[in-house]
Amino acid sequence: MDSGLVSGIVTIIFIVVFIGIVWWAYSKGNKQRFEDAGKLPFEEDDTPAKKGDKQ
Repeated sequence: MDSGLVSGIVTIIFIVVFIGIVWWAYSKGNKQRFEDAGKLPFEEDDTPAKKGDKQ
């Protein structure tokens, strides 16, 4: 196997992995979970502050 063949195989593997990640990220089953995770920074923290915690 020469370096060109190995390079081509690695490129194809990375393209397949990239397409898999894009498919997973945009699948309808994950939409609600990602929307909930996106709202986390804006939610209020209802736990009382402990003594010594910075506010």
